[in-house]
Amino acid sequence: MALMAQRRICIVTHTFLPHVGGIEKVVYEQSKRLSCRSYAPLVVTNRIDTPKSYVVDGIPVQCYESLNTGFRLGIPYSIPMPTSLQTFMKAAKCSDIIHAHGHPYLTSLVAAKLAKWYGKPFVLTQHNTFIEYDNFFDSVERLNDLAVGKQTLKDADKIIAVSNATKNYVLSLGAQPKKVVVLHNGVDLAKFKPMASKRLEMRRKLGIPVDAFVVVTVRRLVYKNGVDTLIDCANIAVKKNRKIVFVSVGKGPDMSNVQMRIEQLGIADNFKLAGFVSDEDLPSYYNVADLFVLPSKSGEGLPLVALEAMACGLPVVATNVGGVNEILMDDYGKLVPPNQPKLLAEAVLDFAGVDFTSRSKELRALVEEKFSWDVNVGRLAEIYEELI
Repeated sequence: MALMAQRRICIVTHTFLPHVGGIEKVVYEQSKRLSCRSYAPLVVTNRIDTPKSYVVDGIPVQCYESLNTGFRLGIPYSIPMPTSLQTFMKAAKCSDIIHAHGHPYLTSLVAAKLAKWYGKPFVLTQHNTFIEYDNFFDSVERLNDLAVGKQTLKDADKIIAVSNATKNYVLSLGAQPKKVVVLHNGVDLAKFKPMASKRLEMRRKLGIPVDAFVVVTVRRLVYKNGVDTLIDCANIAVKKNRKIVFVSVGKGPDMSNVQMRIEQLGIADNFKLAGFVSDEDLPSYYNVADLFVLPSKSGEGLPLVALEAMACGLPVVATNVGGVNEILMDDYGKLVPPNQPKLLAEAVLDFAGVDFTSRSKELRALVEEKFSWDVNVGRLAEIYEELI
């Protein structure tokens, strides 16, 4: 029996590993599994302190040059240099299908146009809903949606939305309903799992008392992620229960302001900033905790960090934005409105008053059933085959 020829997939993503973020994880997890399914993925991405080409766990990566001024402002938007067109053309020409991530990026629009030029099917995955910056960047984002995003969506042969909330967002921008399919993200179940041995080890490492109730969040420190709400929540919660300790994993342009605010409130002993943590070490930080909190203001499509926390057996308290309500399960978490630190604190205090240990296995089993990357990539492969 003859072996099936490999399908060549050109995957265009704004950023990729070693740069860390949600889209990067999705592209990595999908590409890794596509490689085991008779597909040959090639990732084309922005060059940020990397060689022009490199390999990540067998996944070949080609980089284009761009201006990355926005990254320093907490807005991960780059502008590709004219010289980068050759990189895109070469990758697109030799591919069977082109798959871009994120509708608002110029690189996604370039990928869409090259797909039409070379007669290749074009798939677009949209990850987030509208991101609110609470400044003039909101207007810039809306203009970009009209100038770049709507055109990218129009050119797509298939649009993958990671949640129903994301689907509604792209439909509001004029996407044709028949083109849009919802495909929930998955979680690496082998990496993110309960590890009882890490609990005491990590508490000693972080200087957290053994009997503390630990609340962890994994957030880039920027406005949209709601770290200000979390700090105000902590200030309320620890005054009512001194055994509560918050651990914030991540860094970002607001790091110094966050540190200053924590010190001003006098809660430094109960609010620890862990800074950047590698993906390899991240499961240990989930396992130090009793509760995960997601205080986002906007823009959440389907947050991977919430799935990772639940895979480690943690209940989740989150703000009701984007597609968060599509993954939180009854009795294993709670939703509160965004920008409401008092309500967030009340939810944290509620969970601090109960022993969730016996329910962790139940939650883990539900995550295994509902959010497997293998199921996700199986459906993705079906979408590809429908188009090729």
